Amino acid sequence: MKVAGIGFRAAATAADLQAALALTGEHVDALASVAEKAGAPVMQAFARSIGLPVITLREQDIAGEQTLTCSPRIKARFGTGSLAEAAALAGARHGVDGARARLLAPRVVTADGLATAAIAERLEP
Repeated sequence: MKVAGIGFRAAATAADLQAALALTGEHVDALASVAEKAGAPVMQAFARSIGLPVITLREQDIAGEQTLTCSPRIKARFGTGSLAEAAALAGARHGVDGARARLLAPRVVTADGLATAAIAERLEP
C-alpha cells in the first residue's frame, strides 16, 4: 500500500495539493495527514476529486518520526522534521500491527510553498 503524506498552509487550494502529489511522480492508494489538515475542506475536496480515502492521524502518531528532510518550523510544531514524510510513514503503517514503512519519495514542495507531499510504502510484517 502506498500513502501520500500531505502538508499544506491555510491558503492552499485543491490544485496546490494536486500539484504537490504530482511532483512525487507516484500513484497512491490513500492520503494521510494530521487531524486538523485531514479534516480541512480543501483536503476533503481534493481526496474526493481523485477518489482516495484520507487517513486521519493524531499528532502523537507523527511525533518523533525520523524523516529525511527537516523544516525547523515543522520540527518545533509537530516534533518531526517533515509533516508530509512523517504522515506518509505513519499512514502507510496505519491499522496494521507490526507493519513497517519506507519512504519512496521524500518531501516535495510546490513552487509557491503552499503544499508538500511525500510517499511511503507499507512493508508487511
